[in-house]
Amino acid sequence: MIRAILIDDEPQSSKSLAIKLTATATEVKVVAVFDKPEQALLSIATLKPDVLFLDIEMPGLNGFQLVEQLVENDAEIIFVTAYSDYVLNALRISAFDYLLKPVDKKELADTLERLQQKIAQQHTTQTKEQVQLFAETLQQRNQAPKRLALATAQGVLFVKTADIIRVEASSNYTTFYLTHRPKIMVAKTLKEYEPVLTAQHFFRISRSCIVNLEYITELRKADGGSVLMEDGTEIDIVPHRKQELLDKLNEL
Repeated sequence: MIRAILIDDEPQSSKSLAIKLTATATEVKVVAVFDKPEQALLSIATLKPDVLFLDIEMPGLNGFQLVEQLVENDAEIIFVTAYSDYVLNALRISAFDYLLKPVDKKELADTLERLQQKIAQQHTTQTKEQVQLFAETLQQRNQAPKRLALATAQGVLFVKTADIIRVEASSNYTTFYLTHRPKIMVAKTLKEYEPVLTAQHFFRISRSCIVNLEYITELRKADGGSVLMEDGTEIDIVPHRKQELLDKLNEL
């Protein structure tokens, strides 16, 4: 049985989530619900939950501040938020799991599946470095992130965006190809990383691939057009994106 604590200053939101959890996963038991984060902080060590469903925007102590104050916490953190795209990008960058309000049942089911996998592997993904990365991203909102946290089956790997050659989609998985280390596969869609990457020198060259413009070595015009990457990979260009790609390359 997975023991869950819900923390949200809006009781109705917690009530709605509790109902959906019961309907979606019989193996999840809600052991406590708090609308005051300070009270939750005092009880978490005693209740020893497996997962915290945590609102971000709360008076007094927001969700991020609560995470910073947790001591010897072994619980997984799943943020539940109606926040802006900017904060969602920060969550993606730091590899925290999250749900958008109002919580969609399909997204909840997918999140719970990932949660079960993490618990079965007996390791948590939240680390001090993840929290620091989240804080940096929130504070430097006008700067492109220099690092990403990628949650894999083995743990969380931190990579420099400058070291990413290309990112490819395969169903609900995304594979990162890097300059000086093996490829990394994560259980998230390419769409989730697109806003983070394309804000920098990255370009979605096709439905299934985003490339780092810095690593394009050749633009080939035969057979509709393709690019040759520094690692030797040749990738076809979607015809309607060719001119935009040329414009981006000229801006470098």
